[in-house]
Amino acid sequence: MERGGRLLRRKNCRFCVEKVPIDFKDVPMMKSFLTERGRIVPRRMSGNCLRHQRELTTAVKRARHIALVSFAEER
Repeated sequence: MERGGRLLRRKNCRFCVEKVPIDFKDVPMMKSFLTERGRIVPRRMSGNCLRHQRELTTAVKRARHIALVSFAEER
């Protein structure tokens, strides 16, 4: 499918393809799904499926609650 002169391709869910479990204690993996400001990257940008995006959101919130991941970065 082409849109605006670019060829779009469907992103595959990293968790479905690699069968990697989502764990809130895995901080480097969590940070790869956060922006510089500390916000969770949306599904359309990360390419996650709905099920894994929900699990990831819950895991990030748990990690924030026990202070493994910060709520927001300073400017």
